[in-house]
Amino acid sequence: MGRERTFRYRVVDVFTERPLEGNALAVFPDAAAIDGGTMQRIARELNLAETAFVLPPARDDCAARVRIFTPGKEMLFAGHPTIGTAFVLLDEALVRPVGGEFVLEEKIGPVPVRVDAGGRRMLWLRTPPIATGRQFNPALCAEVLGLRASDLLGMAPQLLNAGNPTVFVALRDRDAVDRAWLDLSRSKLLRGEDAEPFCTFVFTPTPDGAYSRMFAPEYGVPEDPATGSSTGPLAAFMMRHGLVSSADGTRFVSEQGTKMGRRSLLHVQIRGERGLESIEVGGHVTPVATGSMCLPVESEAT
Repeated sequence: MGRERTFRYRVVDVFTERPLEGNALAVFPDAAAIDGGTMQRIARELNLAETAFVLPPARDDCAARVRIFTPGKEMLFAGHPTIGTAFVLLDEALVRPVGGEFVLEEKIGPVPVRVDAGGRRMLWLRTPPIATGRQFNPALCAEVLGLRASDLLGMAPQLLNAGNPTVFVALRDRDAVDRAWLDLSRSKLLRGEDAEPFCTFVFTPTPDGAYSRMFAPEYGVPEDPATGSSTGPLAAFMMRHGLVSSADGTRFVSEQGTKMGRRSLLHVQIRGERGLESIEVGGHVTPVATGSMCLPVESEAT
């Protein structure tokens, strides 16, 4: 019989300035004594899109190590947990930015975070390198999303991956985005029997950037209110197909989660030649709750 210990956690809403909107995240700021299996069970218990656990860093160049879990699996990288965890670490003075920046260690590797202190503080993550995958049949994508082929724009849906593989499907208008839906059986039809699971991201271009939704039923997330890990690849996809309509093509906003009552605003800043060398995704964070969980502890986590 192991001993018990109480672990404190914070709940924050990410990519919003309004409580009870955005994407809710639980953050355990001191999780060194929680093993990986228990982390997964906690994520399933809380049943948020993701739960983040803060550990001492294994790398000298990182301020903290973060493990991220959906209710169904551990993630290599995820956007709203990165932004939300960075907020909690700053709010509790657990990290000290150098030159307005610090680095979080995630399964994918180091993820730089930039603090924009102008006005209400905004946090930015630098998207990891984006890998380009296969294209998909537009008619099949329309079928599995419950849409008509005419609801899609002219470019083929494509898989892009910055640590979280995502298929991007460009739609003609907001109505088509709101009508889309992907259940688990349709998700398997889209990816095939042998391929790894992926997220399905639908969007339409807007004057400000994009209006978006994301489905990941095989990750335990039927619909995600805000997907920072997919927003950098969204920017790359839109740039490549000439879908960015902002004045200089380097900044825009993806509005996500509105259909499900969790409106999120994900800001994008694109830097470098051709706009694809560095993509930052940023947003605000709103704290909403503090809780504690009493758990058995057998040994120190790794």
